[in-house]
Amino acid sequence: MGKTLYQKVWDAHTIRKMPDGRAQLFIATHYLHEVTSPQAFAMLRELGLSVLHPERTFATVDHIIPTDNQSEPFADARAQAMLDALRNNCKQFGIRFFDLPSGHQGIVHMVGPELGISQPGMTIVCGDSHTATHGAMGAVAMGIGTTQVRDVLAAQSLAMSPLKVRRVRVEGQLGRGVGAKDVALHIINKLGAKGGLGYAYEFAGSAINSMGMDGRLTLCNLAIEGAARCGYVNPDGTTFEYLCGRPYAPSGAEWDAAVQRWSSFASDADATYDDEVCFDAAGIEPTVTWGISPDMSIGINGMIPDPAEEPDAQKRTALHAALEYMKLQPSERLKGKAVDVVFIGSCTNGRISDFRSVAPLLKGRRVAQGVKALAVPGSQETAKQCEAEGIAEIFRQAGFEWRLPGCSMCLAMNPDRLEGVQLCASTSNRNFKGRQGSPTGRTLLMSPVMAAATAVTGVVSDPREIFTNL
Repeated sequence: MGKTLYQKVWDAHTIRKMPDGRAQLFIATHYLHEVTSPQAFAMLRELGLSVLHPERTFATVDHIIPTDNQSEPFADARAQAMLDALRNNCKQFGIRFFDLPSGHQGIVHMVGPELGISQPGMTIVCGDSHTATHGAMGAVAMGIGTTQVRDVLAAQSLAMSPLKVRRVRVEGQLGRGVGAKDVALHIINKLGAKGGLGYAYEFAGSAINSMGMDGRLTLCNLAIEGAARCGYVNPDGTTFEYLCGRPYAPSGAEWDAAVQRWSSFASDADATYDDEVCFDAAGIEPTVTWGISPDMSIGINGMIPDPAEEPDAQKRTALHAALEYMKLQPSERLKGKAVDVVFIGSCTNGRISDFRSVAPLLKGRRVAQGVKALAVPGSQETAKQCEAEGIAEIFRQAGFEWRLPGCSMCLAMNPDRLEGVQLCASTSNRNFKGRQGSPTGRTLLMSPVMAAATAVTGVVSDPREIFTNL
């Protein structure tokens, strides 16, 4: 009987079965950032432990980093202290740190794939829920808590129970103006914000196979928003082409052997799954969230749900709460709704292809009056590419604030925040209450091309109606 990629990677990394039934799982690659690592290092010191395999851990700074001025010391003393702590910890324990002067600093879930550190067949963890992103490389990648960060540093392994595997197929050709972000939001809407509990998602089907690596990274990034512990795409020619020539990828005589090994991890044709769902690519519209959970979304031409039509009392209460917080009405349309802020960036949509897709659409246009628009590349590498290709200048001329790399307005851990009840069109991953800094700020999740359309019109817009060159 065939095996899924998840089963193959699990088996290849199982050290032993533990008395309680869990597996001691070897962790191939571990990522650190400044938020969840200080406590883990403190626990190591308290226990008198060292880092077992420092060469398998890589660190960067992203969440707290300011994007307007990165001169030190930072205006935020706490942010500076967190950066200093990470520097000191990496130096003491011999961990590779992609610091600000390195030229490789950026959001942890962008740096790993860009440098070729994340590879097929790996187990990958980080103290961050969106670690699922790295599954796009054909890996099993999961977010972990601070205590588990300590465990990986000390033992390069974790005690875990295997997940069930659900194959999520998207078949057919995506329509004009529809991309990976729309696909992800559509899947989360249909399966629910808790639909993936206990599962790993294997994304498959012709629409997924035809996606570039950046699109796959976006899709896997959002797996956690549907409660799947991890999401992955089987490695193929697209994966190998992406990895070829990257700094940490194999080269020379080792390359062919690596490709052969990576290919062997792909799910077998006769693999069995615990569950399977299929979506028609042609039925997916440009999609936008309207509520306070990523599953609360509609197609751009759809209407906000009416709680009165929801038979489940608990869901009905949640709909009422979302409408009240978002200051929206049942059966209202988001299309045409005025926004205050537009944010293009984050580990979900701050990659080079995101900016490449938007730049031609913005050329010769201007951000609508009264709208604050931020464009924040997710890494120094992406920022350099955008400058070299003239993309950054197009954004500047269009009226966007072109910022330095970081998590920025995705979350309220740096100076980029909403104020009051501002409504933000955001390419990030979460629309929770207060996520973007203001306890009353409101977030609409959408794709980069919809965010661009919204920026130039000042209202939530269908990019297919705004851009003829889409």
